[in-house]
Amino acid sequence: MDSNEYQYLAGRTLIDKPDFVLSPEETMLVWNTLGLCGEAGEFAELVKKLVFHKHHISQIKLAEELGDVLWYVAAICSKLGLSMSDVMQANVEKLKKRYPEGYSQEASVRRQDETTSE
Repeated sequence: MDSNEYQYLAGRTLIDKPDFVLSPEETMLVWNTLGLCGEAGEFAELVKKLVFHKHHISQIKLAEELGDVLWYVAAICSKLGLSMSDVMQANVEKLKKRYPEGYSQEASVRRQDETTSE
């Protein structure tokens, strides 16, 4: 298969035009989610350069990027009407169930908390 054939065949599954319109709230949620992904990518890029390229990346720069990640997390919590504190507490409770004795590779493999509520 060549790239043009792949492009044609993959293109058959593209959505030509969405059959919905986003509300302003949905638009902001998507915008902030894309921002979160972008900032997480910037942080990941710094870590890649630090670890694999052996660049000097300052703690200040790493903290700045993490701050940007947190800004978007806070924005998304606000848009969803969630308290960051409640999200953080729920995450800690999930981790306590998952790893009651703290993290271990064995506990990670035999996780029994796979049920999620939506």
